[in-house]
Amino acid sequence: MMNELFADRFKSARVMNGLSLQDLADKLNNKVSRQALHKYEKGDVVPDSVMLSLLCSALNVRADFFFRQTKVELAKIEFRKLKKLPAKDENRIIEEVKDYLSRYLELEEILAIQSDFVNPLIDIKTIESFKDIENAASRLRLEWCLGNDPIANCTDLLEDHHIKVVEVDAGDSYDGMQTWANNNSIPVIAINKGKVKSADRVRFTLLHELAHLLLLPLKDMPESQREKYCHQFAAALLLPKTAAENELGKFRNKIMIQELGALKKQYGISIQAIVMRAKDLGIVSEAYCKNFFFYMNQMGWKIIEPVEYIGIENAGRFEQLLFKALAEEFISVSKAAALSNVSVAQFREKMANIG
Repeated sequence: MMNELFADRFKSARVMNGLSLQDLADKLNNKVSRQALHKYEKGDVVPDSVMLSLLCSALNVRADFFFRQTKVELAKIEFRKLKKLPAKDENRIIEEVKDYLSRYLELEEILAIQSDFVNPLIDIKTIESFKDIENAASRLRLEWCLGNDPIANCTDLLEDHHIKVVEVDAGDSYDGMQTWANNNSIPVIAINKGKVKSADRVRFTLLHELAHLLLLPLKDMPESQREKYCHQFAAALLLPKTAAENELGKFRNKIMIQELGALKKQYGISIQAIVMRAKDLGIVSEAYCKNFFFYMNQMGWKIIEPVEYIGIENAGRFEQLLFKALAEEFISVSKAAALSNVSVAQFREKMANIG
């Protein structure tokens, strides 16, 4: 049993580092052969303490990592805005997500926290139009008691409703992804902080991925239609119809960029998404929308808009629970460091900087 546990965790650490067995042997200056490493990964042999220390250094993990018993199995993962991700990179991301979730779930278990997820839109069986998306977003706002107010923090909102939000750094490869863990009982959304950097993009990406998770009929649609509906769902959550009509009116011939910037600051949704939302709601015409996006391109504002939304959208619940467990003496500093996957010295330094 111990051999199997070590073998599974060893392979996870290797894949997270993007290393083949030979790469790892080379990194260890061939103090261990590829064949010996292969035996570790098969579970035939467990390394001694000296070899374990070398592996920890090479793979940037603590010794605790190899013997953590909380297991995470992920369902099929869908990456947004990505046609083809190299298998090596995809596997690395998957293992990073599994590692974070295993530590997260162990922490919840220590604190005896129940995090059963209930999909409030589970009984929606068909989606055939923008109106259906609008109704779904309105219903979710009602179920989650959001009213028509701006959402202060989308990350906190999702985590408060038992959706695990993970941050990974995957360069420029994709925006976000979503999946289910442990027999479809734990919804997971991962944000690529290497690409999605501005707070308004993080918010939109989170809610886009939320649509994939909650709206089950989308799975049977062509990709282009599915992505369009997910965009509309995210925009409807960020800027509900009543709020949009109160702020903009029911029909406009023109909207000044300064007005759109003020709405972006208030609702945490990009200027371009606001205009698309206004077009979908019939507030502005298709022609106006087309001309507006041409103008944004001409001004060089497609990627970096002229007005910035200042907001905090970091996944902070794990850290909050960690310090709660530490304060209540459910865990030691050493265990807190292990759950954070850093050394005790690094964890103490982090505590000192926070204080």
